[in-house]
Amino acid sequence: MTRLRTGGVRAAVGAVLALALTGALAGCSSTGGKRAEDARKAAEAQGRAAVDTPRWTFAMVTHSGDGDTFWDIVQKGAKQAAAKDNINFLYAHSDEAQQQAQLIDSYVAKGVDGLIVTLAKPDAMKAAVEKAVKAGIPVITVNSGAEVSKAYGALTHIGQDETVAGEAVGEELDKRGRKKALCVLHEQGNVGHEQRCAGTKKTFDGELVNLYVDGTNMPDVKASIEAKLQSDKAVDAVVTLGAPFADAAVQAAKSAGSKAEIDTFDLNAKVATSLQAGTLGFAVDQQPYLQGYEAVDLLWLYRYNANVLGGGKPVLTGPQIITKDDAAKLVEYAERGTR
Repeated sequence: MTRLRTGGVRAAVGAVLALALTGALAGCSSTGGKRAEDARKAAEAQGRAAVDTPRWTFAMVTHSGDGDTFWDIVQKGAKQAAAKDNINFLYAHSDEAQQQAQLIDSYVAKGVDGLIVTLAKPDAMKAAVEKAVKAGIPVITVNSGAEVSKAYGALTHIGQDETVAGEAVGEELDKRGRKKALCVLHEQGNVGHEQRCAGTKKTFDGELVNLYVDGTNMPDVKASIEAKLQSDKAVDAVVTLGAPFADAAVQAAKSAGSKAEIDTFDLNAKVATSLQAGTLGFAVDQQPYLQGYEAVDLLWLYRYNANVLGGGKPVLTGPQIITKDDAAKLVEYAERGTR
């Protein structure tokens, strides 16, 4: 029998170990990683948490009226983040500022672990938000109230800068050669709506006219826009401040025999398909799904790891101008309720 030298034995053993290790690593990357990814997807599909942190309770209080699809999208983002983060998520809303403040107070009394609030009418919300902060409840503001969020004690604000969004609309109207536009405000007293129209007026080279309507009464919205278009044939653009009102404006223009282009803030499935069809000119997307999702996620990060984003500045989710060219790829997402 021929003897192997010591060095040869070591080399042979090393080669075998190397081969075994390579095979093991290959197995991990090809099966272990896939199993982990499959498990993660299964957990998400079943609504199971992806973390093992305590079952904290976060509440969201918004200024939404009934039937506003924008806030359905915000909620969807918040609920999906809550499922991932093992959060018990509560939601309440009122378009009456006093009632909204009372809802915040009720959640403070329940001792929730985090609050997400909107500040469309900030003066009415100030005492309630400060009471929550004083009680040791972390607060994040979303959608409206960026200017006072920090002063009221909130960790950060998530949303778009409404003035900047309005300025983007004015610039887009200029690109399209519009000369006179209506800015349709559907909620009087909402500072964010006023800022949108003011921003549009700032950059629009044409004439901008504010039109106040009762957003809780869609037939009234349609009738008010129709009457204005009938009385002023010079209007060649109508800008609505919420997706549900865009279709009413389209119907109003048709009834009035007006060729004014209809444009809107916010996106939903109807707006996406209307952009595709050319019924609407453009939409301003502030990505409401992100506002809900990131608010819950950032509260979880703060409770778990004392993380804060923004550095004292708002975390912006918009604006993004959406046109017919962009709409096709967003229809699928809009139909599932995430855009």
